[in-house]
Amino acid sequence: MQHAHRLTLTALALGITGVLTLGQANATGFQIRENSVQNLGRANAGTAVAENDASVVSNNPAAMVNIDRTTVQVDATVIDLNAEFNGGGQAAAGTPLAQPLTGGDGGDPGDPTAVPAIAIVAPLTGAFEGLTVGASINAPFGLATEYDRDWVGRYNAVESDVKTIDLTLSAAVKLHETFSVGVGLIYQRADVTLSNAVDFGSGICRVNIAACITPDPVNAPFGPQKNDGFVEVSGTDNGLGWLLGFQFRPTERLSIGYSHHSEVDHEIDGDIDFTVPPAVVAAMGPMAAAYADGPGGAKLTTPSIDTLSAKYDFTDTFRMMADVQVTGWESLQAVNIQRASGTPIASEQFQWEDSTMYALGGEYDLSDAFTLRAGVAIDETPTNDEHRTPRLPDNDRQLYTLGLTWNASPNLSVDAAYMRIEIDSPTISAVSTSGSLLVGEYKGHANLFGVAARYRF
Repeated sequence: MQHAHRLTLTALALGITGVLTLGQANATGFQIRENSVQNLGRANAGTAVAENDASVVSNNPAAMVNIDRTTVQVDATVIDLNAEFNGGGQAAAGTPLAQPLTGGDGGDPGDPTAVPAIAIVAPLTGAFEGLTVGASINAPFGLATEYDRDWVGRYNAVESDVKTIDLTLSAAVKLHETFSVGVGLIYQRADVTLSNAVDFGSGICRVNIAACITPDPVNAPFGPQKNDGFVEVSGTDNGLGWLLGFQFRPTERLSIGYSHHSEVDHEIDGDIDFTVPPAVVAAMGPMAAAYADGPGGAKLTTPSIDTLSAKYDFTDTFRMMADVQVTGWESLQAVNIQRASGTPIASEQFQWEDSTMYALGGEYDLSDAFTLRAGVAIDETPTNDEHRTPRLPDNDRQLYTLGLTWNASPNLSVDAAYMRIEIDSPTISAVSTSGSLLVGEYKGHANLFGVAARYRF
């Protein structure tokens, strides 16, 4: 019974910690930067010094002083991640009953996914003149991937659906003609659904080897890949964070901005749903109670983000921007899983490192009506070869972008952008909680298409 209980808990650990290992397109780790199509068009360069862009509410509130009229902005970006797995592995790896994993390559795990964002900035008047306030809703972390249920890596991952939504309320004040500061409060909602197959046959073999070799390994009722079940874990939580930034404009042509987005702590409360084959339930008897549905949870901390931006206007019609952004993934070393009662379950190791993105972009005003953009960026991965999993087949990335703004009227502007992401091929050597070993390589890229509308009152 003790072994069956341990198998149950490690399966739960895989599900809950999957919230931390979900690959997505634009940023390494599970970060999403798609809250501004203008930023997308210049490879996310200049995010902390952007002008006429309400996304600064959550990117750098100090830059809200660049907006002189109440502005409402709606952005939507479709992320189309394409990935292909090539490899295989062994079930019951390292045991006498080890055998090649069956199943296909999983298909393309990344369906096109829309990421919306909305923001409003309002410069105040009267007694509060000089103060600018803003609010935004965007998704800073997460996305969704789904493999075929019978793919070769089904014991590692099938579905991964993570949504984090931020409501940010910010305020900014210009302390001097050249210097402004801003602060923000972040309310973050996390919603998670993860699933994977469970090789109950291998689990029974570890408890009772006779059941897997009698009358012989081929015809025995139990064994690796003979008695697959399924586990799904879902959970939600709300957390609070904060945002601080400044903007310095030493000359009319040069702007420098910095922002710090704090970590946000979560206590994920999860529901565990096991699907166990009837033959396994009958064979385990009272031990099958270890696979009963029930609650579980884990502490999750989304990382801090530090951004340094610069913008220089070479002429009245041409300007360039640069960003260096550090995401504090080093906080993600391990995730400790526990039952609702507080009983420790398992510790999943990640050993991530801080990652840095370097971006360079430019804008050129063709006329008062049209502005063109382009940019390039390099985005480092926080993962490593030893702990990489199919839920996050992530590696370093190169980003190439184009963008356009059409000022349809003095009040209305429309943005469009395209981003191409090339991903260095990551390798996988991952052991699942079912004891299988998956080995292989991914090849992938992503295409992002964004549109936005902005209205000034």
